[in-house]
Amino acid sequence: MKISLVIAAAVLTASSAVAAPVKYTIDSNHTYPSLETDHFGGLSTWRGKFNKTSGSIVLDTQAGSGTVEVTVDTASIDFGHDKLNDHVKGDAAMLDVQKYPTATYTGKLAKFVDGKPTEVDGTLTLHGVTKPLTLKIDQFGCRPHPMQKGKEVCGANATGTLNRGDFGVDWGKQYGFKMDTKLTIQVEAIKAD
Repeated sequence: MKISLVIAAAVLTASSAVAAPVKYTIDSNHTYPSLETDHFGGLSTWRGKFNKTSGSIVLDTQAGSGTVEVTVDTASIDFGHDKLNDHVKGDAAMLDVQKYPTATYTGKLAKFVDGKPTEVDGTLTLHGVTKPLTLKIDQFGCRPHPMQKGKEVCGANATGTLNRGDFGVDWGKQYGFKMDTKLTIQVEAIKAD
């Protein structure tokens, strides 16, 4: 009887250890949220990325749950065009980085398939406005880090579409610019110590 209880306790302890949530710290050198937005009502599509991010991911593959927190330094926006960068950073109807130095995305990992999330149900805070935003995960994986021995790294590519005007970032609307903006979060995160 005592042996059975000891074995049962050991199995329960091992099972709960396997199912424990794991925290990962976002690798800012490999995480670049980017956006695609309209120029002059369909004349062309402009693409930019943010060069500075931070945050964390908590993942529990056994339970099929987890969370995402990404903070973006809005002043790190880079369209590859210095004059446009300055305009986007400084205009009150654009990012206005002096007043709003960060944008944040927080959410819950959802719709797990074979231990991998396929969606993030979350909220985006941009320009002082918070709105729901669901991101579809089209690529997700975890593996031993090839350059940092003993560390696990997870990576994902998640995309969603937002109306930038809903956040008060509506410069160009008067010229026929479309407000729909595609957001892609390319993220890698390393298992925390």
